[in-house]
Amino acid sequence: MKTNKLLYTLLFFTISIIAFAQNQTAKVAGIVLDENNKPVEGVNVSYQTKTSVTDANGFYTLIVPANQKIILVFTHTALKNITAPFFLKPGEVFEYYVVMNDKAEQLGEVVITSDRRRVQGITSIEPETIRKNPSAMPGVESVLVLFGGVNKNNELSSGYNVRGGNYDENLVYVNEIEVYRPFLIRSGQQEGLSFTNTDMVQNVDFSAGGFQAKYGDKLSSVLDITYRTPKKFGIAAEASFLGGSLTVEGTSKNKKWSAITGVRYRDNSLLVNSQETQTNYRPTYADVQTNVNFNLNTKWQFSFLGNISQNKYNYQPLTRQTNFGTIDEPIALQVFYEGQENDKYQTLFGAFKTTFAQNDNNNYRLITSLYHTQEQEYFDIYAAYYLGEVDTNIGSETLGEVTFNRGVGTQLNHARNDLDALIFNAEIKGTHQLNNKKQQIDWGFKYTRENFRDRIVEWEVIDSAGFHINPPIIDIPHDQPYNPYVGPLVPYQNVRATNFIDINRFSGFAQWKTETTIGTSQLWITAGVRAHNWIVSGDGISNAKSQTVFSPRAQLSLKPAWEKDMIFKLALGYYYQPPFYRELRDMNGVVNPNVKAQQSIHFVLSNDYKFLMNNRKFKLVTEAYYKTMTDVNTYTLENVRIRYSANNDAVAYAYGFETRLNGEFVPGTESWLSFGYMKTEENISDKGYIARPTDQRLKFGILFQDYMPNIPNMKLYMNLVYNTGLPGGSPSYADPYVYQTRLRDYRRADVGFSYVLTERNNERPNGHWLKKFEDLSVGFEIFNLFNNQNAITNTWVRDVYTKNQYGIPNYMTTRVFNVKLTAKL
Repeated sequence: MKTNKLLYTLLFFTISIIAFAQNQTAKVAGIVLDENNKPVEGVNVSYQTKTSVTDANGFYTLIVPANQKIILVFTHTALKNITAPFFLKPGEVFEYYVVMNDKAEQLGEVVITSDRRRVQGITSIEPETIRKNPSAMPGVESVLVLFGGVNKNNELSSGYNVRGGNYDENLVYVNEIEVYRPFLIRSGQQEGLSFTNTDMVQNVDFSAGGFQAKYGDKLSSVLDITYRTPKKFGIAAEASFLGGSLTVEGTSKNKKWSAITGVRYRDNSLLVNSQETQTNYRPTYADVQTNVNFNLNTKWQFSFLGNISQNKYNYQPLTRQTNFGTIDEPIALQVFYEGQENDKYQTLFGAFKTTFAQNDNNNYRLITSLYHTQEQEYFDIYAAYYLGEVDTNIGSETLGEVTFNRGVGTQLNHARNDLDALIFNAEIKGTHQLNNKKQQIDWGFKYTRENFRDRIVEWEVIDSAGFHINPPIIDIPHDQPYNPYVGPLVPYQNVRATNFIDINRFSGFAQWKTETTIGTSQLWITAGVRAHNWIVSGDGISNAKSQTVFSPRAQLSLKPAWEKDMIFKLALGYYYQPPFYRELRDMNGVVNPNVKAQQSIHFVLSNDYKFLMNNRKFKLVTEAYYKTMTDVNTYTLENVRIRYSANNDAVAYAYGFETRLNGEFVPGTESWLSFGYMKTEENISDKGYIARPTDQRLKFGILFQDYMPNIPNMKLYMNLVYNTGLPGGSPSYADPYVYQTRLRDYRRADVGFSYVLTERNNERPNGHWLKKFEDLSVGFEIFNLFNNQNAITNTWVRDVYTKNQYGIPNYMTTRVFNVKLTAKL
């Protein structure tokens, strides 16, 4: 009942903010570039008696009449004229970017698409920003975590959580095809690289909540990536201390065929060897991706997206020393290791997409994909630890060294985990535009079959001062060494299970969009519904039930006819997450086939304000959200490994506020500042509300780009992140209602310097060797600039004499230097 009242209140609020036009004008603004993508100064932009002249950055702005066809004329003394027709609505601000040359005059119709993503609540990220952003884990995720509602505390992982969700609650699409993360990954240093090859990317769209029904069934977010369709031959290459990449693209002579292929190699030794644990570590990660397109004619198009990746992780720890405690009582943990870890992850992925454009208003897509992963996690690591007191006597020969051991012990970890997964998808989609493209209907139907063959065998044995430590979950007396223990010796932790599971899914959606007006204000409405049915089968499963969920969703966007360019948005709806295989498996590896879909109701209210300041473009986006969740599948989070309870025994909520200001803080570059506040709690079995594992209250993120005025070839790229500590670090077996602590705050700054050798190619004579390159630059990067110690988990060590347990932080990477060379033809 309360939920319905809140829905009605938000809907009433949206309708009540409708305003009337203050004038009947619109605005056209943009940048004029030459054929070398350099700003052109002194271009005259005119409509009848109204004129504007581009500045040194090529920027212009012009107020024009609305609700009538107008023609803008772009003229320059050394370049050919351009004429462009427009038909704008009252209060609309349209961005139009012009490329002028000296060869021929240009005339063309303008397609008005400037507000499309804004009204959908989607954030678009420039691929060039992603490629240039310095990060220990390069890729789209390194930029996402600079948003107010996106968090991750592991710079070596591509996983991220959004608005209180976890890594498994995010949808990721490439060319409308869903892609998956590895299953057995338990630490970021095992990952290598994310699926997305940024050198092949054309568009990146992201929504942090309240997304449309056309997207799939997850609780938190959607990342929609489109790979580039080549128009000409090109080569891009990069080499650094962390690996390299090569991308080749081209088209056939008749332009019917086009292809882009990327090869990547990654070696994280430089980063992992900066941690406190001394290792023999030589990982290898490599993948090959290709995107091939064939245009049969104007109606039929075929494409193939393929990926082959292999990750070999060979890890042999040697020694470790971590100093902690207080100034008055410093303590050190010394660990000496034997054994090693050998992990292998091999993935094959292929997808075919057929597009049939019946006409300009009707489009159909048939998509099939097959994903196969074979993962192996084998390790036997023996650790002998010494917990000692550190000499703090200034002038002592043993200053900083351990002088007295107050606790000793050993630990043996063993695992033989194998997983083989095969996922098949077949999907058909349709898009129909009506009423002169002011209305659009989208629909789709999808069949998915998931096959998992999983074996998990892992155990841990702990000995402290010669005494075997029993499992904490067994109700037996723990009064050693005062009384002898006569029971059986069992591992401290022990998980053994074998599962052969099949999951069949049928899902579909229907969605309607319309654009209309209320008075002089523009209104966009999107409404849709999703349905999802699934059933689990497999060896030893006899009581599985077929389950079905329905997810209605709606988005409203209102643009008042004000002089200020503002859009108000409201999104609300039901979001279900039917369980994937990992969510069906409980802490002991046993599969519960009747785990329910987690349910979340999203309420998102936002404002998007675009404005000019000092003739530079800026945008301020603010969002407030509330999510209520039922049938929550609780979990523990250790590093990046998620283990579920698989029993839907909790309810939860999350609410927060985010704001982001982005624009040209430095002319010709885009930077942004973001802030987020979020609180999320869960109530397990009616015991009361406690913080969820992803309850990260405050977030600050900065992405800054600059160049040196006296050396314009030298570019600067920097990102800074501050997150308050997560409620983690306690032992995975601990009852969160009895013992819960937070990790220290996460603080990190990465900076990159790039000297662009081709910056002034337009001034060089023909035949100069640099003219062959579209881009050639040398870069220097500093990861973790301020050398902050960020902890991802704690190692728990006990002192048998005092019966105290110490949480020793496991720190992430320290300061690391990297050099890279980038070339593009």
